[in-house]
Amino acid sequence: MATFLYRLGRLAFRRRWYVTLLWVAVLAAVGFGAAKAPAAPEATNSMPGIESQKAFDLMEQRFPGTDADGATARIVFVAPDGQKITAADHRKAVDTLVERAADGPQVASAVNPFQAEAKAVSKDATTAYATVIYKADADDLTDAAKHRLESAIEQARDTGLTVEVGGTALETQPSAGGSAEAIGVAIAAFVLLITFGSLAAAGLPLLTAILGVGVSMASIMALASAFGLSSTTGTLATMLGLACGIDYAVFIVSRYREERAKGHSPQEAAGLATGTAGSAVVFAGLTVVIALAGLSVVGIPMLTKMGLAAAGAVVVGVLIALTLVPAVLGFWPKAVLSRRARRSGCIGCIGRIEEGGENNGGSRWARFVLRRPVPVLIASVVGLGALAIPVMDLQLGMPGAEAKPTSTTERRAYDDLAQGFGPGFNGPLTVVVDARNAENPKTAVRTIEERIGATDGIVSVSPARFNSAGDTAVFSAIPSTAPTSERTVDLVKSIRADRPATEAATGAEFEVTGTTALNIDVAQKTQDALIPYLILVVGLAILLLMIVFRSVLVPVKAAVGFLLSVLAALGSVVAVFQWGWGAGLLGVETTGPIMSMMPIFLVGIVFGLAMDYEVFLVARMREAYVHGDSPSQAIRTGFRYSARVVVAAALIMMAVFSGFIGAGESMIKMIGFGLAIAVLFDAFVVRMALVPAVLALLGKAAWWMPRRLDRILPRVDVEGAALSHRAATPSAPQAPQVTKDATHTQAPTEGPAGEDTRPEFTSV
Repeated sequence: MATFLYRLGRLAFRRRWYVTLLWVAVLAAVGFGAAKAPAAPEATNSMPGIESQKAFDLMEQRFPGTDADGATARIVFVAPDGQKITAADHRKAVDTLVERAADGPQVASAVNPFQAEAKAVSKDATTAYATVIYKADADDLTDAAKHRLESAIEQARDTGLTVEVGGTALETQPSAGGSAEAIGVAIAAFVLLITFGSLAAAGLPLLTAILGVGVSMASIMALASAFGLSSTTGTLATMLGLACGIDYAVFIVSRYREERAKGHSPQEAAGLATGTAGSAVVFAGLTVVIALAGLSVVGIPMLTKMGLAAAGAVVVGVLIALTLVPAVLGFWPKAVLSRRARRSGCIGCIGRIEEGGENNGGSRWARFVLRRPVPVLIASVVGLGALAIPVMDLQLGMPGAEAKPTSTTERRAYDDLAQGFGPGFNGPLTVVVDARNAENPKTAVRTIEERIGATDGIVSVSPARFNSAGDTAVFSAIPSTAPTSERTVDLVKSIRADRPATEAATGAEFEVTGTTALNIDVAQKTQDALIPYLILVVGLAILLLMIVFRSVLVPVKAAVGFLLSVLAALGSVVAVFQWGWGAGLLGVETTGPIMSMMPIFLVGIVFGLAMDYEVFLVARMREAYVHGDSPSQAIRTGFRYSARVVVAAALIMMAVFSGFIGAGESMIKMIGFGLAIAVLFDAFVVRMALVPAVLALLGKAAWWMPRRLDRILPRVDVEGAALSHRAATPSAPQAPQVTKDATHTQAPTEGPAGEDTRPEFTSV
């Protein structure tokens, strides 16, 4: 592989115009396709294989032509302190609002809270709510329909009533970070500038990564209609496409500077960088793709689509790093070097001091760990283990309006309803009764209503509503506890556990659904899928890393380190978003259960990124070991050349992910914080401390592999052994020796455009 990528890098460098124009053409083609493609479909919440979804499907089948898919607005009225909402003047204001809302465009129905059948006034008569149902879904509501409702609400507020609105009609759409995300990209640019000391070297990874994200997002938009990709599918693709694209380009550019420091010509350096660092990029990208594609085992269509779309974005990032990056280096072969190197007449001399100095920060840290491997290992494991303790109290759920900021009207409407009607009012359970096999459907439904109503934890049960055939009924059961409470979870499990006896007595079957039950089922489904997902992804990654490192213990160590970092990250998420430790610092106003998909989401993404750092750091150690270094010297060599770049890559990832903490939605904050803290733990604790400590204790055993297994596994030459003769013998006058292990080389004669003037290899 190293030889193939070496030739690819040289070819891209030499044919830079063709490569660049090809990528521009690809961007233009997918952009044109995105512009002409039909609009992306709405995001669906279909969750096959769970009871709640089966009940929803039955309702759609037995109750056709309902307005269930239309947007809704639940308008909540609260009387001033000491007054009743039933007072004549307040009642008149409510009636006026409902009448105006009913006359609005696209409205299917508007239910007045004072209608006898509505039962929408609280027992203390201080709170009431009206329900407006539209013929169109929220995305298809016209501005006129929204403005009509907003105007009616403002008019009611002018009478002195507190009026808030929940539902989907006027729902505040979450942003994915906004200006904070832009700040994250700016921080990434600053980190690159500090790392490389060159504007060109800092700008090149950003430029190529942005182009890659453009290609990926345009492709997703072009294929959205054909494959059912919603507008939210590309969120993860954007996040990982940008972060991985920058990282992969950084490693190629860093290795190019290093090869220039050894005296190689620009074209030869581009080839060697692509052949060595590019090999690590390929396998690092493969681990990310495995982790993301593996999300399909969960069985949630939305998660599968997001994972596959993000995997595609990572593949694009890898391809750009292997082709476009060396091509752009061909345009400005010296621009990415540090200013000190560019101003010097001997790039090799100055470069060796800057890029491979024996006493740089990476070397000093490696020597520190090698002298104290046991204390470093114990401190790393104990620290991460302590941070992982909150995971034992992990509660899963899906945040709703209660997790929105109090500045939103949806959150205030939620709180007013909970105060006026009880905490369980915001999360009613919907019971769907299939009475086709019952002798008397109405009697069977009544019996089920009575039994569920008598269940401890149920406050009230609504009258059942039958379909036109009279064989299916739907009714609501209001819990006494909040939708996200563990007691509500136990209640749903209790109702379902008592179901066999009830069905045997009535001859009818029933299922429990609704948003609350759906969230409970999704949480259970993702929890059940977590272990199989871990086994699949970690198993495939260990096999892949065995091929890369020709070792048994190094891949196992990598997987164990990942588990420590991801558990510590998940524990931190629980501490902040569930327990509330430091929540105010992140702008989290309400704590509660952790998003159901967060654990598997975190495992998938962080595993891929963790293996990135593992491959980039340990591949350099493996390269040094194969080329004759002792195990301890190989660790120092790996840190000398790779530590600074790995740290920069981690800081870039953290900057990009931290941008999402600035979002208004608690769920997006949670994702951004979880990913950023996981990168912090994995890069700076596991890869920078635990990995060298374990390798130091293992010594030569770290690179042991059974002979039979060694013969079975394919060889891919990630360490670039086939390129060693090229890397060691640049054909030019020698430069003075600057370090005890540096090669005596000097840059070859260059043409006017920075080309190597030696004869080209016939194979390229």
